[in-house]
Amino acid sequence: MPGFEVLYQAAALCLTYPDDDFRDRLPLLREAAPQLRAFTDHAALTPQGELQAHYVQVFDFKNRHSLYLSWWTDGDTRNRGMSLVRFKELYRAHGLEFAGEELPDFLPAVLEFVSRTGDIGMLTEHRGALDELRSRLTAFGTPYACVLDAVCATLPPASTGARR
Repeated sequence: MPGFEVLYQAAALCLTYPDDDFRDRLPLLREAAPQLRAFTDHAALTPQGELQAHYVQVFDFKNRHSLYLSWWTDGDTRNRGMSLVRFKELYRAHGLEFAGEELPDFLPAVLEFVSRTGDIGMLTEHRGALDELRSRLTAFGTPYACVLDAVCATLPPASTGARR
């Protein structure tokens, strides 16, 4: 995975809610991860309020574009709890304690973890989910799809399908 750490960190930042500091980071993200330029250029030209409203529309109204990886494999079932524990255990195994406001399977958190550790195991395990999310974002017509395109391009092909 040499060289993808910066891309994963940049993708994590692109997939989080575009807060007030987001616009300040765009030039750095654009230069650090050229694979994300379609998204960063779009974000730079879009007014902040519009960008925030679009993020909410894409990711917060329905699970069709869920950024929670275990949702794609477990849905809202009892099994999801064990999947979340596995994410936390993986973080601990690398000396990291998950303390975010989001659940440990939140894609930006997983991408940040991968950028720090180089362990792509959870991304490859959830490759089918990433492909499904990418497909749905593309069909929805959102620039966030290119962020998933860039991440998926770094991973081996999926071995199993995601829950739809």
